[in-house]
Order: sequence, then C-alpha cells, then structure tokens
Amino acid sequence: MAQDSEQLERITVRSSGGVELDGHLSRAATADRRKSASVLFLHGFPSADVWADKIGADMVELCERITRDQDWNALTVRFRGCGESTGEFSLARWVDDASAAIRFLKAETKPNGLWVCGFGTGGAVGLAAAVEDPDVTGVAVAGSPADFDDWAEDPDRLLGHAREVGVIKGSSFPPNVDRWKAELREVRAVEAAEQLAPRSLLVLHGSEDEAVPHFDARLVADAHGSADLRFIAGGGHQLRHDPRAIAVLLGWLDRQSLDLSDR
Repeated sequence: MAQDSEQLERITVRSSGGVELDGHLSRAATADRRKSASVLFLHGFPSADVWADKIGADMVELCERITRDQDWNALTVRFRGCGESTGEFSLARWVDDASAAIRFLKAETKPNGLWVCGFGTGGAVGLAAAVEDPDVTGVAVAGSPADFDDWAEDPDRLLGHAREVGVIKGSSFPPNVDRWKAELREVRAVEAAEQLAPRSLLVLHGSEDEAVPHFDARLVADAHGSADLRFIAGGGHQLRHDPRAIAVLLGWLDRQSLDLSDR
C-alpha cells in the first residue's frame, strides 16, 4: 500500500469475483481517528467526454477537502472497469463494489458515523448498497436516476457504449448477456430510498440536468418520505464540478455529524 502524502493513502479494496478496486483513503488528523466521521465518495458512469480510464480521478480532491476542512475520514474507489481497477462493468457488481468499499471504510476507521455520497450512477448503486448495511448513517445522491429502465429498454446500445468508453474491455464479456441485461431493471434507487428510511437522505439535482430528468429526484425523495431535496438552479448533470452543489453536500454532511454528536 503506497502512501501519497501524510494523510492520503493509495489503497486496494477487494470486491466480488476477485476484482481489485483502486482507491484512496484520506485519514482524519485528529488524535483519536477512530472516533471520526467517515464518508465514501462514488463516481458516476463514464461518458464520451470522460472515459473509464479518467472517471473518478477527481474524487481524490474531494476526499482531501473534507479531511482538511472538516476532519473526516474519506474514501473513494474506482468501480470495476474504471481507472486501474480490474474487472468489467456490471450494474449489480458495481453495487458489490460499493458494498466492499463500505466494509473497508468501516474496518479501517471504525467511525461513529458513516455516510455514502455518490454522483450519477454512483449515487444509485451506493444507495442500493447502503440499505443493506445498518452501519451506514445516511446517503447523499447527486444527479442520480430513480431507476435504470431507460438503459434496460436498449441494453445493446448500453453495451456498445460501455465498450466504446472502455468500462468493458473484453470481447467475451459479459459471459451471460441475458443476466447482464436483467440487472438493469433490478437496481432501483427509488426502492432503495424507501428502504433507507428513517436514515437520512440528501437528494441533489441540477434543474437543467440533461442526462437525468429532475422528476427522478422527486421520485427518490418522495419514496424516502423525509429526504432533503435540493435543486441547483441552472445546474447540469455534472454536479461534482458545480461549487454550489459541493457546498450544499459538504454543509449537509457537517450538519449530519453535528446532529449525530448531539444525539
């Protein structure tokens, strides 16, 4: 495990199927790190603008920022098929990857509160993984779809896109195409939001999101019942690069940890 700086560590998280996820862990500087809050940041799906080799690289900066400004432990991993992580894209296996990262973060930091924050597809799969782990305190999703039914309507187009952007590299993958396609209807953030309650949920969405309709954000928030729904006026899909969205996210996380401390 190589160390990049005093508080930032390059790490490997083992996920299902023997996949190894490339990641970075930024540790809180407090004397008693094991009593710090922890957060997992998850990136979205590669696009024509940001291919699989580059997607998620900017999450490291977000980890360093919350450690520096709020003294949190922060972890980010690159999903299978992305960056230097091994494996090939599968929506269900991305949920496995998020679950593996949650387990790793718990074991490494033993926090008194743990949050999962994901952008786009990363938010939806992170929410699906979080509901299965009672130690997750809350979840934040930004620009995330309520479901993947639109992908399921044309899975061959998605498969072609996945090969084009490099998140699937092997010509023989997936070995079971029908199973790979079926997963697209099985991962549903709207159902996961309902299961997450009464744990906290922040739903962030750009009012001008060109990739995911803002109606999806309302569906997810309504399913939860008491979610904090925030629209970023004029914001697009890439909320990771919108300073207003990041300010809302980090402020929400800070209030969450303070509320937990008061309780």
